[in-house]
Amino acid sequence: MEHKVTHDAQNHCFKVHLEGEEYAVVKYQQEDDVLYITSTRVPDSLQGKGYGKVMMEAVLPLIEQQGQTIVPVCSYVDHYLTRNAQWQHLRHRA
Repeated sequence: MEHKVTHDAQNHCFKVHLEGEEYAVVKYQQEDDVLYITSTRVPDSLQGKGYGKVMMEAVLPLIEQQGQTIVPVCSYVDHYLTRNAQWQHLRHRA
């Protein structure tokens, strides 16, 4: 199942449609082509169902397509990048 991603640049976030009226949110601050991902949120009613992975797998390809890199301020994003080697190239190296 593909999950639609909306990039709300004005509010510095990505919204990932999960099911019904529920969305996951990835918030960031941007400096040039570097996204400092500050927080992620899956609705309480959907936690524990694998939607954290769904959220990351929906957002990371968009970040990659835009030629951006990530500084994972959010501990979940840091953990996800560490455990998923296929996305390591998106981690910003100063």
